Amino acid sequence: MPYDEKPKPGSDTDSREVKEEKFSFIQETIKPKPVTRRKILTQLARIGIYGLTFGAFACLGFFALKPWVQSRFQNIPKTVTIQQDEDEGTAQTKTPDTAETVSPALNADSYKEIMSSMHDIAKEAGKSVVSIQSSDKGMNFSSEGNGTENSVAGLIAADNGKELLILCDNSVCADAENWTVTFSDGSKYAAALKKQDKNSGFAAFSVQRINLTTSTWNSILVATLGNSSLTTEGDAVIALGNMFDYAQGLGYGIISSNTYEEPIADGRYGVLTTDIPAESGGTGVLFNLKGEAIGMIAPGIWENTESNTTKALAISDLKSTIELLVNGESVPYVGIYGTTINDTVAEEQNMPAGVYVIEVKPDSPAMAAGIQSGDILQKIAEAKVSNTLSYEKVIVSSKVGAAITMKGKRRGANGYVDIDFNVTVGKLE
Repeated sequence: MPYDEKPKPGSDTDSREVKEEKFSFIQETIKPKPVTRRKILTQLARIGIYGLTFGAFACLGFFALKPWVQSRFQNIPKTVTIQQDEDEGTAQTKTPDTAETVSPALNADSYKEIMSSMHDIAKEAGKSVVSIQSSDKGMNFSSEGNGTENSVAGLIAADNGKELLILCDNSVCADAENWTVTFSDGSKYAAALKKQDKNSGFAAFSVQRINLTTSTWNSILVATLGNSSLTTEGDAVIALGNMFDYAQGLGYGIISSNTYEEPIADGRYGVLTTDIPAESGGTGVLFNLKGEAIGMIAPGIWENTESNTTKALAISDLKSTIELLVNGESVPYVGIYGTTINDTVAEEQNMPAGVYVIEVKPDSPAMAAGIQSGDILQKIAEAKVSNTLSYEKVIVSSKVGAAITMKGKRRGANGYVDIDFNVTVGKLE
């Protein structure tokens, strides 16, 4: 048959094509075996065995890697951030503490209840108070010892995940290289000096978290730093520490004044005075009835007076310094004692407004730059300084070793003239 010739109807070729078309839809189907209960149980058992095997290897891997993980990541402490107080314009009005509310009908039973309540607050707050002693000079274990030899009271101010960080008076740093911390449960641990600042008179010590036992952990707390700016005269307070020439002292009283200040170079701290008796040179912590630390009892406050009551530096004014110290950073230092010349005083005295330099510390960065008593500073590093508070904020936010420009006025023969100083920010450690 020719190639292009069509097959005739009824031919064999035509019959095969019809059959192929007729049966082309038929496909082979494999029918699955029926799922039995035994097969299901076998599969579940197999999955369980795989799970147990994986879990066992995971546990072994965890315990094998745990020491490596701890040693690696405990060497990376977190940066501590001290919560600053709200601005005066946005701060909430102080509300009376529940424990401060006294029933009008005060009798012996209600007095006992009040004192019991205050003791509970003091006991909880005391978990954050420690004693730091120089172990270089030896410990006095005699029966006549009062527990304050070569020691100061300290506050557990922060925890960076690797260390407990303790704030205290820096007098314990003098001529010492080794220190011991005694916690509220009586346990003792080695402490290392993190950083000190001789200008403010404070130091930060660290204790390794990994060294603390479970018993010690359960008996201590990191302190809550309160807003001392909300403290008013007559507020009930609790003093804890070495105020009475013996360790772990406790005193109750009230705030007798909050209007005074203690000047230091490049700033000033508010002073909270109380009616709680104290020995000269005593150290400790002042708490409010919320259990918040509101002041550090320091030995150098009004050291030239004969007052024998407990006085503390307001914690709110210390927060910037505390944050630097607990992070192991140096506190910036320039060395100027100043006072504010506001617009009213400037107009009355016919002088420029700004920060009037009262005194310049010897061998300070300010003296090296040529700043003198009587100069009036008005601008630092392009920031306007109109009072001592703004001056302090600029200095404490500067970096040690940084060069900053100070601008202001100096009185000459023909009146005040412009002055510029290049100051290298230093430190006093």
